[in-house]
Amino acid sequence: MGNMSRREFMQVSGGVAAASLAPDALSETVAPKLTATTMRTLGKTDIECSLVGMGTGVRAWNKNSALIRKGHDVFINLLKHAYAQGIRYFDMADMYGSHPYMNEVPGDPIGRDKVTFLTKTVAKRPEDVRADIERFRKEIGTDRLDIVLFHCMTKPDWPEQMKGCMDALADAKAKGLIRAHGASFHNLEALECAAETDWVDVVLARINPFGVKMDGPPEKVAAVLQKAHDNGKGVLGMKIVGEGECRDKIAESLEYVIGLGCVDAMPIGFLANDEVDSAIAHIDAIDAA
Repeated sequence: MGNMSRREFMQVSGGVAAASLAPDALSETVAPKLTATTMRTLGKTDIECSLVGMGTGVRAWNKNSALIRKGHDVFINLLKHAYAQGIRYFDMADMYGSHPYMNEVPGDPIGRDKVTFLTKTVAKRPEDVRADIERFRKEIGTDRLDIVLFHCMTKPDWPEQMKGCMDALADAKAKGLIRAHGASFHNLEALECAAETDWVDVVLARINPFGVKMDGPPEKVAAVLQKAHDNGKGVLGMKIVGEGECRDKIAESLEYVIGLGCVDAMPIGFLANDEVDSAIAHIDAIDAA
């Protein structure tokens, strides 16, 4: 036994014996491997979505994107491919013009009850918010929107400016027309405010390890996202590859964002099926639970 006392030996031996008799207890402490299609709960909401989402923004399907020039069928097929690979989160916005295309995807390839639809409004008046919700539901072809965000908040006092609109979204949530509300951010102080605002269910913010197309140094943005996460917000990270500028470093960026531990999901503006497959492969290769 060397320098180990009999008492110490019995404690160690007892622990080993207990472990050998209770393998199930040990296995319960090991978290399953995180994959690109792992379903994640957004903060205190009951909304689940895949770790990787299909973005339809700057790089993907909006009025000025590269993907739109490839044609309508390319985008529809890309949506179907993302779903077939296990992606269950589709990130849209009114200003992207992506709603009608999502509605065109037949219900069989993309089951409505199996996906999370997020969209954004640029409305600044309560009556326009209410009108947007009705229009979005028709355009997307769904009775209920999962998440509706104010698009691109840039002022620290945005809750004061948007109070009436916030009430309109809260009312829509109470009526079951939407499941959660929040905002996307292009300003660090505005994001800091959101992290402390009770009304906010979900935040969407720019994050990558390179500081590209972000609202501040990665470490400062990450700290705010951690605070939002600690306060029960669902945290969504966008611009993972800096609007394509860091596409050759996607593996590094994905590992960084996942490693933060406070980002629930990441919408990425894929342009082709192989980009979807590559992102999934990169995440599946990360040696982390």
